[in-house]
Parts: sequence; structure tokens; C-alpha cells
Amino acid sequence: MYENDQGTAPTVQQLTFNLAGEEYGVDILSVREIRGWSRVTRIPQTPAYLLGVLNLRGAIVPIMDLRLRFGLEREAYGDSTVVIIVAVAERLFGIVVDAVSDVVDIDPAAIKPVPDMGAVVETRYLKGLATHVERMVMLLDVEKLMRPDEVEKLDAALSHVQEVEVAA
Repeated sequence: MYENDQGTAPTVQQLTFNLAGEEYGVDILSVREIRGWSRVTRIPQTPAYLLGVLNLRGAIVPIMDLRLRFGLEREAYGDSTVVIIVAVAERLFGIVVDAVSDVVDIDPAAIKPVPDMGAVVETRYLKGLATHVERMVMLLDVEKLMRPDEVEKLDAALSHVQEVEVAA
């Protein structure tokens, strides 16, 4: 017997955050922690958007500035600047965003594909677009933020790091 799933589709929860005046969402199941901005240890020979690493209770976590990853202008970090720690394939990394908003429930049927904007706008990091309470939310695909070749370079650079300050 098959159940009719019309109208009973589960929603997906997204942690929404602001970045350069736009609203983004990341799947709440990939979020491990939200923390205020704190100093990181810079790793030589890594891309500019990789700010460095944090020692988070024994785990070395790369921290990425999402503005720089998206090719946007860097802003000074303030009181609302946060680092969202996400897990991708059992690996933790942090994304620096302007501010966290809230957790919203989105109907998967309401998620629309990202329109092709040509070479002008980088959309490969997005899973889709959704409207929530008259707000457009761009859904982030965290798995695409770190390419395998970048992870290999980072691992090689991390092997040379001796001492990393521990974050509480």
C-alpha cells in the first residue's frame, strides 16, 4: 500500500543568515554550531577567502569568509558577525556571515531552481531559491563551497601548522 504524500510532504528546516544585504539559508542538519567571530590562525598559501583555522575542542576547523568566496567586497567584522560551523561528509568547516536570522520551515515543493545568470553571477554554490513569508531565500549548497582540490591543498598546508590557539 502506498501513501498519498500530497499535502503531507515534510518541510526542510533552513538556518537563515544575511550576507551583503541578501538572505541565504543552509540546511539545519548540516549546522553544528553558531559562534561569534574570533581570531583565527592564518595558513600560508591558501586562497584569500580561507581566513585560517580554529582549534574547536580538538578539531582543526578551516574558516571561510563567505563574502570573499562569493567574490563580494569584504566588510569589517562587527558584533553581529558570526561563524556558522557546518559538517560536510564528516568534515567541519566554518563560514563567516554578516548575521544569523532564524530557522525557517520550507516546503520542498516551493524550492525553485536557480536561474542561469550567465558568467556575471556565481550561482554554483546555490541549491535553489525559496520564498518564505514574502522573503526570497537563496539556499546554499555547502558541499560545493569546498572543492576537493582545495581540501587537498588545505590538508597539505595544515600538516605544517604546529600550534593553533584553542577556541572555547
